[in-house]
Amino acid sequence: MTRFHLHLVSDSTGDTVHSVARACLVQFEDREAIEHIWSMVRTKAQIERVVNGVAANPGIVLYTLVDETLRQPLVDGCRRHQVPAIPVLEPVIAALGAFLGSQSRGLPGQQHLLDSEYFARIDAMTFALTHDDGQSAWGWNDADVILVGVSRTSKTPTCIYLANRGIKAANLPLVPGATVPPELFTVTKPLVVGLTNDPERLIQVRRNRLTQLHQDNSTDYTDIDAVRAEVTAARRLFTDNNWPMIDVTRRSIEETAAAVLKLIARRRGEDA
Repeated sequence: MTRFHLHLVSDSTGDTVHSVARACLVQFEDREAIEHIWSMVRTKAQIERVVNGVAANPGIVLYTLVDETLRQPLVDGCRRHQVPAIPVLEPVIAALGAFLGSQSRGLPGQQHLLDSEYFARIDAMTFALTHDDGQSAWGWNDADVILVGVSRTSKTPTCIYLANRGIKAANLPLVPGATVPPELFTVTKPLVVGLTNDPERLIQVRRNRLTQLHQDNSTDYTDIDAVRAEVTAARRLFTDNNWPMIDVTRRSIEETAAAVLKLIARRRGEDA
């Protein structure tokens, strides 16, 4: 395993440059980055500290600085120390500017403004937490989507991810022997989506969960026949009610959420 220094420089929280870096690093299995996070960099004095940090630990620099008065000193400093400095947003901003026939405002942190979209995300996050794991069924009709599935099909983390996109998401676990709340069959506003998983993969996930909780693995919760019956019953429920179904077996949380967003967009398009 080869290790190298990676400097991530941002004039805001650093989420964007960090996400870009992670998306690229997964393509290099035999390399490990030692990450140096430089966030909220908005003064020349801070740029000097970044350049000094790069000099102490030379390595590639990725940055999302929109203020030219900060970008140039960083680029010059990196050039002095013979390390590459890559502006990850520049190609996109330049292409947008050319297409739109206008110039970027060059204002840092605009994606984190306290605007209506921000408060919509906070509202959606509160909704997801309040309506997690089958809670507050009386408020389900206010949801944009309700995720239904057997235990360990990533319902809660998917709802949290969707909330960060401003989507109000509730979720309901299907428990063997338990009655599905009648409210689920009477909702009119939300899209109900079924999440399913391969039984053998589901058992692995459940066993890992029980191990973390220091609980016994030898239960119906991880019995292959019982789990197969659970998954089959869940799929039958989804089919009988014409609910779209997503197999999460080989999907990450982000991929599952993207599939849900596509279903929501399609439904809203049809309703329109």
